[in-house]
Amino acid sequence: MNTNNYAVIMAGGIGSRFWPMSRSSFPKQFLDILGTGETLIQQTFRRLAKSCPAENILVVTNAKYKDLCLEQLSDILEDNILCEPSMRNTAPCIAYASFKINQKNPDANIIVAPSDHLISNEDEFTKIIADCFEVCSKNNVLLTLGIKPSRPDTGYGYIQFNEENSELHNNIHNVKTFTEKPNLELAQQFLESGDFLWNSGIFIWSAKAITLGLRKYLRDLYDRFEDGNDYYNTDEEVEFINRIFPGCKNISIDYGLMEKADNVFVYPSEFGWSDLGTWGSLYGHLKLDESQNGIIGDNVMIYDSKNNIINAPNDKVVVIQGLQDYIIIDNKNTLLICKKEDEQQIKQFVSDIKRDKGDEYV
Repeated sequence: MNTNNYAVIMAGGIGSRFWPMSRSSFPKQFLDILGTGETLIQQTFRRLAKSCPAENILVVTNAKYKDLCLEQLSDILEDNILCEPSMRNTAPCIAYASFKINQKNPDANIIVAPSDHLISNEDEFTKIIADCFEVCSKNNVLLTLGIKPSRPDTGYGYIQFNEENSELHNNIHNVKTFTEKPNLELAQQFLESGDFLWNSGIFIWSAKAITLGLRKYLRDLYDRFEDGNDYYNTDEEVEFINRIFPGCKNISIDYGLMEKADNVFVYPSEFGWSDLGTWGSLYGHLKLDESQNGIIGDNVMIYDSKNNIINAPNDKVVVIQGLQDYIIIDNKNTLLICKKEDEQQIKQFVSDIKRDKGDEYV
């Protein structure tokens, strides 16, 4: 395996749209959300270890999740768990990991991936990553994986691409535009046009390319992390990061860099991808009963109910009668019963609960 290949797993989010299973003290990336025996971050680490040596896989997370990472990722090096002292979106997270890797290996190729995505065809994913690493090792490019859309989904960002193949690779295209989550009418137009892809949030580039991009388009961020070149991979790294990180601008890598750079390319991909951003996105990955209910829990009893998502503790008997198209989640000291079509309100529910009932419920 190529020792120049590195992976960065972004694992700092709290997954509030998966409340009440996902809590600020134990967010969804550390949950076995599908009941497979493997948590989402364990799946992600194992998947990326097919493309990178395990010792080259870094996790960037909130400091309070370091112990969870060590507990769930038995093959990770403790020094490869990068702890953010505060939440500052994806650009500072990626800058920190990229500078640390670049200081250690300037010839590195890097894949950056969220910790909570589902990929069912891992062989195809691994093949695509190998193609991308090969291209990035020889070219100053910023690559992203675009997912061929199967429906006009309003929950994803979209990437428009030039239909002609680039000179880089016969499956890689120049990016024309990025569009944030569109309304349904626009999403339908995107689907019908054939030149739009879902934005997966998975990136591949060389250490050189990402640092050059940060210097050109996010200069303040670049200067902050460039000042740490004498500290990365030393005992002084943590103190340096704790000092400069809270002052970083809260900005995504998409908005801060990818939407502005002129060397951005996309690889249209199909490998059974879902970002598992909501309970609704989970529904399509659950085993359904004869009434199209997706059930996690050993003692759930269903009567005259269909098209529901139900998650209940194995040691609790739960009886559901007369419900259709609902999300029913029972977890510890909380119970959620919400219409599937209204699941976008869950983030607001969490905000209201935190204000009115306290942190112990979120």
